[in-house]
Amino acid sequence: MILDTISNADTYFGLHHGFKKAFDFLRRDDLDSLNTGKHQIEGDNVFALIQKGHGKLREDALLEAHRNYIDIQFLIDGNERTGWKPGGDCRTVQTAYNDERDIEFFSDQPQTYLVLKPAMFAIFFPGDAHAPMISDGPVHKCVVKVRID
Repeated sequence: MILDTISNADTYFGLHHGFKKAFDFLRRDDLDSLNTGKHQIEGDNVFALIQKGHGKLREDALLEAHRNYIDIQFLIDGNERTGWKPGGDCRTVQTAYNDERDIEFFSDQPQTYLVLKPAMFAIFFPGDAHAPMISDGPVHKCVVKVRID
């Protein structure tokens, strides 16, 4: 898991060949005006999901984990807390892994919480269980999904 600001994004380009395209998308001038939903960047290898919604209570946010994609979660507007726990430490499966959606849910409690403010991002690798969208207000974010190779 990595937590940083978009101004430092270049630091992470070497971690995965898809990160430059992902961060170039997040630096778009029109990111805040894009419609919610899926936006293609590089087919199924790199794509973005624009999300808007009211945040969840801590107790309603489930830890989720992925096996085939890295999440780069970027906060456009609002405030967000995200729970985190090493996936290997999660013991209680809430919803079994769905290969088509590349997601599984756990009812374990997060080990810690991250605070995201606008222009901040968190990178969650496979193995990072995370509980996003915890907020007492509206959240506007972009999640870029980068396929692992």
